[in-house]
Amino acid sequence: MPQLRLALNQIDSTVGDLAANAEAILRWTRHSAEQGAHLVAFPEMALTGYPVEDLALRSSFVEASRAALRDLAARLAAEGFGELPVLVGYLDRSETAQPKYGQPAGAPQNAAAVLHRGEVALTFAKHHLPNYGVFDEFRYFVPGDTMPVVRLHGVDIALAICEDLWQDGGRVPAARSAGAGLLLSINASPYERDKDDTRLELVRKRAQEAGCTTAYLAMIGGQDELVFDGDSIVVAPDGEVLARAPQFAEGCVVMDLDLPRADPDAPAGVVDDGLRIDRLVLSEEPLPAYEPELTGGYAERLDDAEEVYSALVVGLRAYVKKNGFRSVLIGLSGGIDSALVAAIACDAIGAENVYGVSMPSKYSSEHSRSDAAQLARRTGLHFRTVAIEPMFAAYMDALGLTGLAEENLQSRLRGTLLMAISNQEGHIVLAPGNKSELAVGYSTLYGDSVGAYGPIKDVYKTSIFQLARWRNRAAQERGQTPPIPENSITKPPSAELRPGQVDTDSLPDYPVLDAILDLYVDRDKGADVIVAAGFERELVVRTLRMVDTAEYKRRQYPPGTKISAKGFGKDRRLPITNRWREHA
Repeated sequence: MPQLRLALNQIDSTVGDLAANAEAILRWTRHSAEQGAHLVAFPEMALTGYPVEDLALRSSFVEASRAALRDLAARLAAEGFGELPVLVGYLDRSETAQPKYGQPAGAPQNAAAVLHRGEVALTFAKHHLPNYGVFDEFRYFVPGDTMPVVRLHGVDIALAICEDLWQDGGRVPAARSAGAGLLLSINASPYERDKDDTRLELVRKRAQEAGCTTAYLAMIGGQDELVFDGDSIVVAPDGEVLARAPQFAEGCVVMDLDLPRADPDAPAGVVDDGLRIDRLVLSEEPLPAYEPELTGGYAERLDDAEEVYSALVVGLRAYVKKNGFRSVLIGLSGGIDSALVAAIACDAIGAENVYGVSMPSKYSSEHSRSDAAQLARRTGLHFRTVAIEPMFAAYMDALGLTGLAEENLQSRLRGTLLMAISNQEGHIVLAPGNKSELAVGYSTLYGDSVGAYGPIKDVYKTSIFQLARWRNRAAQERGQTPPIPENSITKPPSAELRPGQVDTDSLPDYPVLDAILDLYVDRDKGADVIVAAGFERELVVRTLRMVDTAEYKRRQYPPGTKISAKGFGKDRRLPITNRWREHA
């Protein structure tokens, strides 16, 4: 059988940074060539970054992408890699009008190209366009209508882009019809919990449907609220996993494959889903036989808590570094939320770049103050204390506030103080709110909701406890000091805005609350279904009312790392002005 050494480059790209992305592609191609690769691949839209959102609608950006692609092809050849085919994702435009989609000529396309001998040898566009969750690709792109097949060293290689594998039909059965020996799909594929298991079963299924070895190459890194976890996979036609890349790590999977020889009478014309086979012949003859040396390896999977924690670290790191920030500022209350955010920040950008502020009021307990100071000692972050009592007293003397207004004033003073330090010293503020609180509106606008980024905004409170315990346990196993004080984990959660206050004064116990929220927020179940699941109707009605009336607050919360299938923001989009009630 013909042999082929495939290099899958699981890299991080930055949206809009065409020059830096091109440099990364050139650098990793050089590395692949040094490993003896015969074919090199990069993720979906690696040249432009992903997702480009409304940048796709700017013709100037589309043309810059096309020009950068041509320049990259020339640079690869100039560096001595002209004979090495390189598959790169980029942003293109349709040359012809597509009346079926109401789009004129020049409409944007999510595309990929094979670069060879200094030229753009073949281009194609994603066939299936996702339009769910965080994806809006029908808003931006028109689909491709070809089945690209590259013949390299006597092997026919079918090419696809991300959703082409996730949806039934299209390029997967077309690859079988075209007689491909390898199906290579380049992907962005944002992370969410448990997606690695879903992804593995998908690639296994598609390999069997295509009847050929299938390689799934994914991106890593972060872009705004999205995290990309890599986890590139190569699967044999029978579903056996041949190689699997690490999660959340940039790198190159290089492996030797034995593949069937291309049929000299391979079909042409139109195949499944109306796709027209577009063939590029680079070399007909197989390589001289060689002893396979590289297997690609199999990276062990992270356990559930480590996986989520890693995603939160990668998401925050990407947001800070890609936006040119140097340091972060956190209000440290001594509670578990701010403690976990601080631990994530220290792991993401280093404790030397993390600044914590304790802002006690007359209602702040002594143990909360000491817990915040102990967290700082354990992690090594910068720490200071600024009491808000003098400011609070001045406001109270001037306004005479009572009740909820008095409680919220404390939170807003802390928010103002944090933003003042941020402006003065140049740190960005991290908001410590979790998904449970955001869901029911248990936060103060312009108080604990201030900030540039919310690292745990998509993490329910019950998971906050799990992640804190995992992080401390991981530190102990490494012989390090656990970063989060035990008291921050074990004491009853409280905003400490009035004497003796605890969260359960206003909310159900978090395990119960989170179970209801999972059904309502994440799974879109109605009140009757939730009650039928075993929850008291009065509790369900009260909880759903809190969720429904807090939409305006969530709209004003900063972006934050998405780790669930349905995070607040792009995933879950409900009108603010809305009189529909599940609990009516």
